[in-house]
Amino acid sequence: MIVGSQLLHAVNENVPGFAGIIILAAGTFIITLFGYKVVHWYEMIVWVPCLIILLVVLGEFAHRGDFENIPMGAGTSEAGSVLSFAAAIFGFATGWGSYAADYSCYQPVNVSRVKVFAYTFIGLFFPLCFCMMLGAAVGTATVNNQLYADAYANDHIGGVLHEILVPRLGKFGEFCVVVLALSIVGNNCPNIYSISFSLQSITHYAQFVPRFIWTFIATAVYCAISIPGYSHFEAVLENFMLCIGYWLAIYEGISLPEHFIFRRGFSGYAPENYDQPKKLPPSFAALGAFCFGIVGAVMGMAQVWYIGPIGKLIGSPEYGGDVGFELAFAFTFTAYLPFRYFEKKKFGR
Repeated sequence: MIVGSQLLHAVNENVPGFAGIIILAAGTFIITLFGYKVVHWYEMIVWVPCLIILLVVLGEFAHRGDFENIPMGAGTSEAGSVLSFAAAIFGFATGWGSYAADYSCYQPVNVSRVKVFAYTFIGLFFPLCFCMMLGAAVGTATVNNQLYADAYANDHIGGVLHEILVPRLGKFGEFCVVVLALSIVGNNCPNIYSISFSLQSITHYAQFVPRFIWTFIATAVYCAISIPGYSHFEAVLENFMLCIGYWLAIYEGISLPEHFIFRRGFSGYAPENYDQPKKLPPSFAALGAFCFGIVGAVMGMAQVWYIGPIGKLIGSPEYGGDVGFELAFAFTFTAYLPFRYFEKKKFGR
C-alpha cells in the first residue's frame, strides 16, 4: 500500500502520501465488496500487465547499465543480514498458508491435490524469485549512483522505479508507474477479502455482522497504520514482515503436526463439525504451544526495537541476526506434541 502511494507521488507530486493510500484502499474495498467471483476474475487478469511492465523495468535497467555487483564479503554481520532478510521473505511467502482454504474451498471436490499444490507453489515461487532478484539488482544502483540515491531519498522505492522508467520512456513510463501503483490493489484483495472470514471464525456472533462491514473496518484500520508509516516505510515493512513470519511459524508449528501426526492426513477430518465447538479440540494444546512459540520468537528476534538474547549471538552485536521464526517454529512444534497427546487423551477430540 505504501509503495503504491510512493509510485503515485513520484508521478504527480500533488498527490500526497495519504491520498495515494486512500485511493488504493478504496479500490481494494470496492473489488472485495462484490465477492469471490469478482476477486478471482480480477486476480486472474491483473498479473499480466504487471509482468509486462516488470519486464520493461528489467530491460530499461539493464540497458542503462546501472547494476553494480557489490561484494557482500563474509562474516557474522553478513550472516545476520542474510538471516534477517530470509525471515522477511518467509513472512511474505508463507502467508498464503493461513488463508489458502478461503479460496481452495471453491475448487471441485474431485480436483487433483497435486495440481492445487503445483499451481500454488509455482504462483508463489517464480514471482517471488523474479521480483526479489530484480529488486536486489535495482537496489545496488542506489549505493553509488546519485540519480537513484536522490530518487530513493525523495520517494523511496516509487522514486527509484520512476527514475528507471520515466527519463527514457516519458509519458509511457509514467503510465507504467501508475499501473504498478494500482497493481497493489491485486496484492491487497486476497488479504482484505479473507479477513472477514477470519473474524467470523472467531465466534458465531461475528457471523451476524455482514462481511462487507468487517472488510470496511479492516480497510480503515490498515489505512490508519499505513498513513503514519508512509514516512518511514522501510522500518515499518521490515518489522511488520518479520512479525508476520513469527506468528506464521507458530501457526505452522501447530497445523503441521496436527495434520500429519494426529490427524494422519485428510481422512482424519470431519468437515461437518467445523462450526460445532463441542466436537472440536478445546485448543488448550494450541494455546500452550502458542505461548512457547512466542518465547522462541522473542529469544531469536532481531528488531529495531528489540534484539533477543539468541538473536544477539548472530551477526553484529549492534543489529544481530533474526532467527525468530526458526525458533518460534521449533518451540511450538516441540511443545505441541506432548500437549496435544494429553489433550486428546483427556477430551477424546
